Amino acid sequence: MAAGASLLAGVGIAEAMERSNHKTRNMKITVLTGSPRRNGNTNHLAGQFIKGATEAGHEVYRFDCAGHKIAGCMGCNACGMNGECVLKDDFDELRPHLLEADMVVFATPMYYFGFSSQLKSVIDRFYALNGQIKGAPKQSAFLMAYANTAPQEAEPMVSHYKTLLNYLGWQDRGMVIAPGMWPAGAVEGTSYSKQAYELGRSL
Repeated sequence: MAAGASLLAGVGIAEAMERSNHKTRNMKITVLTGSPRRNGNTNHLAGQFIKGATEAGHEVYRFDCAGHKIAGCMGCNACGMNGECVLKDDFDELRPHLLEADMVVFATPMYYFGFSSQLKSVIDRFYALNGQIKGAPKQSAFLMAYANTAPQEAEPMVSHYKTLLNYLGWQDRGMVIAPGMWPAGAVEGTSYSKQAYELGRSL
């Protein structure tokens, strides 16, 4: 069932969809977190995913976007979509991990009905890597939490994720969409926490 269709089906739906029935070879996985709350719900989901993926034998690199200085893309095109960025900041640390990754995971809370600005700034800087990551045989996953419980409010973010993967040519391995998560730590002990772990463990 497609993510959009699932979200339309009712309230409080979480997805942890495995796109393959077989184990993947050991991978390098880069996890991008977008929440500035250290004990936030998506940070917890990311931690659970990492725990599962590590137990499955994969090598995981976690990059907490809010803990780094990442400027927004200026659209100067100096990189030519495939070169060095004129902005010198912490994206330089992340860059090789994005290039080497077999899988990239996006974990973000809903901030005003979209990805957090911290994560979005990092994604915008993909522009300088476009020639090397577009069409690369990478996999991906999406972890998201939001305070409301209306499924339709999550649709734009799911659509954004799916559109990004469609453009890059990456394979979606699964999503965990956790509604009703307002205070920090609310997701702990829920089925969504278990789903994040199982998604990582299933790879």
